[in-house]
Amino acid sequence: MKKLFLPLLILSTSALYIFIIPDEPLLRNLLFKLIPMWLIMTYAYKRLQENRSFTSRILLTGLLFCMFGDGLLHWFLIGLSAFLIGHIFYSIGFFKEWRFSLIRASSIIPISFYAIFIGRILAESLSEKGNNDLIIPVILYTMIISAMAWAAVMTGNKWAIAGSLLFVISDSILAWNRFVSDIPYSSILIMTTYYTAQFFIAHSLTFFQKRLERN
Repeated sequence: MKKLFLPLLILSTSALYIFIIPDEPLLRNLLFKLIPMWLIMTYAYKRLQENRSFTSRILLTGLLFCMFGDGLLHWFLIGLSAFLIGHIFYSIGFFKEWRFSLIRASSIIPISFYAIFIGRILAESLSEKGNNDLIIPVILYTMIISAMAWAAVMTGNKWAIAGSLLFVISDSILAWNRFVSDIPYSSILIMTTYYTAQFFIAHSLTFFQKRLERN
């Protein structure tokens, strides 16, 4: 039961933010939005032993920057930049755990096709709405998160893979809802996939640590 305490607390605080906490006032909303991420970071930290690997430190740093992105996304470009840095740290950590497999490597094909598809639609929509200054940042972010997802697939770690793909789904919903057209229940879909993605990535650290110990 002790092992379940933090996951249950993460689940309950996430549900509290998603379904109960109102958008205003902004500071209260941001506080409750960040609590699940702080707990997810705590969960990741506690599951690692004192001799933390390079990968675990890098992924923890990625979690930290994503938490900054959470708090700053109200100021879109600043929040996007924090998330982009977080994904770069994730990518470094995942590539450090590279385990080559032809099947896994071939996943770059559907991931690339999806990145081109979503990137093209977002660029066209931004251009039509006169938001040309956002085209390059959004395209760059799409490339980085896609690279992060492929890097996660190449680790062979099912939790990292699931987390990264859910992150792509969450950000795709957010971008489509913000720049293309409204999606019903978008806020619920974005935050449930987002918190789950971050929890899975945090949980993946345990398996990277065990892999290190076996080697």
